[in-house]
Amino acid sequence: KDVEGVLNADPRYFKETTLLEQISYKEAIELAFYGASVIHPKTIQPLQNKNIPLFVKPFLNPKNKGTMVFKGVDLFPKIPCFIVKKNQILVSISSKDFSFIMENNISEIFNLLHEFKIKTNLIQNSAIRFSVCIEDKFHNFNKLYAKLNENFKVNYKENVSLITIQNYSYTDVSKIENEHEIILKQVFEETIKIIIR
Repeated sequence: KDVEGVLNADPRYFKETTLLEQISYKEAIELAFYGASVIHPKTIQPLQNKNIPLFVKPFLNPKNKGTMVFKGVDLFPKIPCFIVKKNQILVSISSKDFSFIMENNISEIFNLLHEFKIKTNLIQNSAIRFSVCIEDKFHNFNKLYAKLNENFKVNYKENVSLITIQNYSYTDVSKIENEHEIILKQVFEETIKIIIR
């Protein structure tokens, strides 16, 4: 790669980055799924099936240590990892008569997302609203919007960014919250996703 290995953040968006010396297959798959471009998720599965370690190194200095991806190893150093996805669209879908968004509605929405080849990066729902943060690589959003509008009330915000932090600290989250307008925040055990504008 053109970087030292797997970094905890994309140097295009963060001034300070740290080389991750080792990560597990699971962490590598999660980072790739969330949008870290240094490893493709399909690279990991065949290696994991055969317990083959992966070494990610810089092509200019291949003798450098780089990052080792292997089964069961702990993330080292254990620090927050940041993934930024720009040019996202946050879509909020609700029923026209304020009835509940039920499983059949969600199924219809996912079928349309699949039909128009639109990738979903975040999902959140309440009783009357279903929100998705999407990526429109094939420029089909207008078709999706028109189709959704037939049965639902649809609002959307374009050009938002999705920041995912693995092993997050509240200091990192506070810094992002102080520097950006927060549209949506979703917290899991070790991962936080924040949509900003």
